Amino acid sequence: MPTLKGRALKHRIPVRLRHHWRVVAASGVFFAVLVGMVGTSRITPFVTSDQRAESDDVTVDVAGRTDLFDTSQPHTITLTYAADDYNRMLDEYFTEGGKDWLQADLVLDGTRIDDVGIRLKGNSTLGGLTRNGQRATGNEGGGRRIERPPPGAEDNFRVIEGGGRGPGGMSNLKAEEPENLPWLISFDEFVDGRRYQGRSEIAVRPATSMASTTGLNEAVALALVARSGEPSQRFSYSSFTVNDRPTVTRLLVEHPDQEYAKDLTGDGVLYKSLAGGQFTDQGADQTAYQDDFDQINRKGSQDLQPVIDLIRWVENASDAEFAAGLADRLDVESFAKYAALQNLLLNFDDMSGPGRNYYLYYNLDTTKFSVLTWDLNLALSGDASQGPREAGGFGGFRRRADGGGQVPGGQPPGGQGPGAQGPGAQGPGAQPPGEAPAGEVPGGQAPGGQAPVVQVPEGEPAPPGGWRQGGAGFRGMSGHKLKERFLASAAFTKTYDDAYRELYQKIYGDGTAAAAVDRIAAMAKAAGGDAAALDSDAAGLRTLVAERRAALAAEPLIGG
Repeated sequence: MPTLKGRALKHRIPVRLRHHWRVVAASGVFFAVLVGMVGTSRITPFVTSDQRAESDDVTVDVAGRTDLFDTSQPHTITLTYAADDYNRMLDEYFTEGGKDWLQADLVLDGTRIDDVGIRLKGNSTLGGLTRNGQRATGNEGGGRRIERPPPGAEDNFRVIEGGGRGPGGMSNLKAEEPENLPWLISFDEFVDGRRYQGRSEIAVRPATSMASTTGLNEAVALALVARSGEPSQRFSYSSFTVNDRPTVTRLLVEHPDQEYAKDLTGDGVLYKSLAGGQFTDQGADQTAYQDDFDQINRKGSQDLQPVIDLIRWVENASDAEFAAGLADRLDVESFAKYAALQNLLLNFDDMSGPGRNYYLYYNLDTTKFSVLTWDLNLALSGDASQGPREAGGFGGFRRRADGGGQVPGGQPPGGQGPGAQGPGAQGPGAQPPGEAPAGEVPGGQAPGGQAPVVQVPEGEPAPPGGWRQGGAGFRGMSGHKLKERFLASAAFTKTYDDAYRELYQKIYGDGTAAAAVDRIAAMAKAAGGDAAALDSDAAGLRTLVAERRAALAAEPLIGG
């Protein structure tokens, strides 16, 4: 391969900037003139065009030798990059929390693709990342800078530090082992308009998490979402080699991009909820929501206004208005299936979880939203007895899914498992959720290092998983106004219950989940996966699936 060392300095400047420096220079001059004319006046951008064309043209689509997500055969990925570039990327992450792109060369199923972009992916997963044995200074939850109370409001906040395996402790990843890190691979970051089999990005999912060391739980959950008929993401297993590091087996997952949006029903706009973002009315200024949602497609012809309108309506509508008007704004039947799926699959880190993992899709033809499942690496773990109207949490704790408060929780099946912090659990952090007396320090440190820190307004309950006084950090860890209001409204009870019964039969009642475990475990082994680890994960999943099926069969909603 061509040497990367001689290109290191040049590649510190993005390709788009190098190729279009004249445009950038002209823009700089224009900006200087504009500042002189308008000073510090705020300019709020709005898109009023009804044009629906994409703004990015596809210049080359690499065909490859085989379909990347053909699960009938194993795949291979080899990444090569300069060590100095990798260290610079780590410097940025560990000091500023940024996730810079690293230029690399890729061989995918025998097809060479030079100058792809790769970057770290994830938030809570990366909270456990260490470099030379040290975690990122001043960062928690995957590189996000610690948030402190607003100036003058310090007295209205109490700060607690989690003791369970929450953000900052969900994995034990090492920068010295890049083959195990979660990566996002971009085909067009350094080459405009390039695609691979129509895709601009693919995700290489974490090699280890609190739920699985093989990604088997996530792969099975993705297959079950697809079985439900709701939008899912395609996946496959691949061998994965980085520079001269050992080869491992990793789960590849389709990343929702422009082409993914084109395959969704109707003509629409796809928005990604950002980790740490909020679904809260922040006024009419679109720039106030830039840390909450990222627009994936239709840039230049559409904007965030539909999302803002939905947020403001959900937050401000009365109960009667919500019941009467939600179906005008949201695909209610699809959303009922989404909410039921998250419960059935024990995925507590969904739209109402700490990672805010979901996409919004706005159908321009129906002018209605739907919610798409994303990031299932914590699915199929937790308490198998969780009820249809409960939501899980770190360590197996349960709460009412409509936001009505905590319910007694339990441990993962068998009383063991990663993050077991529910009633009856043993060890540090085995503390029920709730309010802490001032100055008391229940719980302990998360496995493998410092416990996560959480900043909570006075009077609000502490998050589950154990906690201790001190530090500063995340504000709020769970809950979503749309989901909570939907489940709390009697107007949608039947819609949700019907969806739940239907999906229970599709996933558990007819044996689909149990069969998926065996089928996907075999697929991972064919890609070189560790047989012993896969057998162990598969055995645990079979037990969970059997216990989940039995527990739900006894529920009145299902017919028990």
